[in-house]
Amino acid sequence: MSKKIQSALVSVFSKEGLEPIVNELHQLGVKIYSTGGTHKFIEKLGIPVTAVEDVTSYPSILDGRVKTLHPKVFGGILARREEGHLAELGEYEIPEIDLVIVDLYPFEETVASTDDEATIIEKIDIGGISLIRAAAKNYKDILVVPSRDEYEGLLELLKEKQGETTLEERRKLALKSFAISSNYDIAIYNYFNDGSHEAFKRSLHQSRTLRYGENPHQTGKFYGNLEDMFTKISGKALSFNNLVDIDAAVAVMREFKEDAPTFAILKHTNTCGLATRPTLLEAWQDALAGDSISAFGGILISNKSIDPQTAEAIDKIFYEVLIAPGFSRDAMSTLMRKKKRVLLKINHFDVQEKSFKSILNGVIEQDTDLKTETSEDLKVVTEKAPTASEITDLLFANKCAKHLKSNTIALVKNCQIIGMGCGQTSRVDALKQAIVKAKAFKFDLQDAVMASDAFFPFPDCVEIAHEAGITAVIQPGGSIKDQLSIDACNERGMSMVMTGIRHFKH
Repeated sequence: MSKKIQSALVSVFSKEGLEPIVNELHQLGVKIYSTGGTHKFIEKLGIPVTAVEDVTSYPSILDGRVKTLHPKVFGGILARREEGHLAELGEYEIPEIDLVIVDLYPFEETVASTDDEATIIEKIDIGGISLIRAAAKNYKDILVVPSRDEYEGLLELLKEKQGETTLEERRKLALKSFAISSNYDIAIYNYFNDGSHEAFKRSLHQSRTLRYGENPHQTGKFYGNLEDMFTKISGKALSFNNLVDIDAAVAVMREFKEDAPTFAILKHTNTCGLATRPTLLEAWQDALAGDSISAFGGILISNKSIDPQTAEAIDKIFYEVLIAPGFSRDAMSTLMRKKKRVLLKINHFDVQEKSFKSILNGVIEQDTDLKTETSEDLKVVTEKAPTASEITDLLFANKCAKHLKSNTIALVKNCQIIGMGCGQTSRVDALKQAIVKAKAFKFDLQDAVMASDAFFPFPDCVEIAHEAGITAVIQPGGSIKDQLSIDACNERGMSMVMTGIRHFKH
């Protein structure tokens, strides 16, 4: 059913983009009601506007906390356009309102910018959220614009249809209104919740439809603001699997973001190549050398801006996505020759403090594993202590193992991953896989180090590692049989350190 807008209530925080709307409303002969700063803004434009206070006969009180909360405002919004309700409006001299335009106080932005509780509390919108909900409830008669993000669409509608709206248009904006109000309430809840109230409440109101999910027969969507984290320079639309791999890549490179030039190559969320070197080109070459076969179609990530020489080397292989803090002009010129390859400039390496996923008939949530061990966390448990260079490699290997699927073993030499075994049902199988991969790519395992994501329940991994030439081991410890592996190291002249921190990844 078509409705023509004859009156509008405008009460917004942000005035940006509002001027052409009120001008158009004026041109259409719409009577405008407004409050506070919005009223002053419209008056300065020279457009007739009626103050809400003149309708209610009550001033704005309590430092502006109460302006629109009055039956003469909400009656005109909630009244159904039928005989009984219209008669009541007439009896109590309540004006009908056909359009409600609101832009809420920026609560989430305020929380992000200050810790001052008084400032945050004052940015909890009461009147605005009430106007949105009331107008959305009565969408059969009212058009509601719940955010400045909808200004452009409203202006287009006003110009093209001269203030006429359809039921479908009103219902669509009602849906957006309840999405905004629910997100707003969840943000406030999460601010107040110190963990004492156990309920899972998350709200991400930005979304994009993906080509498909993990497989073509599955649908997929991403909820969130990717533009906050990345600037997309070129390439095709990101897929579900791209996003999962990119998430893993960012988590890995976060470990090395302040280090010397480092490059990582990932495939199906696992790191198959990783190296730190004096130059980015060397880091790329040695990361690729770790497993040049798995690198095909992989996700590449660097902690430094891509220079022309490195770009030329990267361009020789097929990859899905390349992520870096920046790209030189010549590097972009080289890399953009292949139109489908995705180039992402990463704005920051921040990750969420909580991670969660749906399982069974619910959701599990946990603290994100943000623990990165340093030399101070290492406890030498063998007669022989690792050398300074071995400690460097052990910490490097530990970071690698942390981001590989369990059970996992990472073999490292000179800050380069030279073998990895992951996703295995036994730690022995993971080690054997790592050794096979290292030998397949012609690496010398003599004096390499080994990292495990969890403890060794038996000495078999130490025995196998020694036979391969590995001289130092890092593991969390914690098995009731830790001493068996320690004794095996001592008998073979190997060093072992324990961290006390397990890094399972499923």
